[in-house]
Amino acid sequence: MSDDEPEDDYDNDEKDELGEKLEDEEDEKEGAEEEEEEHPVSNPLTEEHFKEGLSLLCKTGNGLAHAFVKFEAREKELTDIIIIQSFIHLRYVDLSDNLLQDLSALSFLTHLLWLKVDNNRLTSAAMDELPYLQIASFAGNCIKDTGGINHPRLASLTLKGNEIEEISGLDPLKLSHLHTLELRSNRLKSTAGLHLPKLKNLYLAQNSITTIEGLEDLEQLTTLHLRDNALESLGGFSESMKSLQYINLRGNAISNIQEVAKLQTLPILRALVLLDNPCAEEGDYRLETLVLLPRLERLDKDFFEEDERFDAEETRQRRREEELELEKEREREKELGLELEPEAEETPEPVE
Repeated sequence: MSDDEPEDDYDNDEKDELGEKLEDEEDEKEGAEEEEEEHPVSNPLTEEHFKEGLSLLCKTGNGLAHAFVKFEAREKELTDIIIIQSFIHLRYVDLSDNLLQDLSALSFLTHLLWLKVDNNRLTSAAMDELPYLQIASFAGNCIKDTGGINHPRLASLTLKGNEIEEISGLDPLKLSHLHTLELRSNRLKSTAGLHLPKLKNLYLAQNSITTIEGLEDLEQLTTLHLRDNALESLGGFSESMKSLQYINLRGNAISNIQEVAKLQTLPILRALVLLDNPCAEEGDYRLETLVLLPRLERLDKDFFEEDERFDAEETRQRRREEELELEKEREREKELGLELEPEAEETPEPVE
């Protein structure tokens, strides 16, 4: 054996035994990591965290006292925030990128205006009512439903990147100020469950939506994002959606450009995105869309030019004339058919 070759200290049996031992140790390690992920080591919010994260000194109460009203504690691996309930003057709180599963301590923060708890381990966004909360973000958690959100002044709600399969429990009477709802990257299959008449912006991209339904109450909706879903049909829009101006349908499965005609019920639709749909691969895609939606100003990223509008109007007029001519031809055939129909023969009277 040369000096460069290492000696083999184990026979085959010993090697196998060592390999099994290493595999067992690796399995135990993986199991421990999974258990730690499910049940993280306790790491509560402390006064030291508050010293680092407090800012924005403001007047409180009758204006004679002052307190810090903003607190940020990101990426601290926090599992418990019970101490936060003592800081009742907080108005802005960011607890993103931690390991939180419970937000009940926030119920004591009755002056809270803004809350961000992205990328934690929350399974629900339900909280006690916070009377002044206006903006709340629960992105990137494990939330499975939209129930328990009842903050009367809430204007913007973000629930993107969760595990929500259907929309339910959003009470229009309690959420009368909600104008923006972000539900991107969930597991929705339908748009049903939205009865929020004050809603203006709705983001439903990157779900598995196959059906548009239940949007009749969204009379003030101006922007609707449905990118990267599984829509094949555009049925389900209502003339009551009289404020809708922009729809993004990029990356769906709309193959028949005639589906666009179902958007004629929207009185002020001005911008439409249909890129990455099968129908957008057709050569006359822009022309056909403008023929069906003459009030449309922009398709995808481009505004319509005057010559495109002229061509669309000519096409529309020609098709109207062809339809009228076809209708006249049907009427002539119908009249001719009546003239050629033989008269009924008289039945001879029986001979006595």
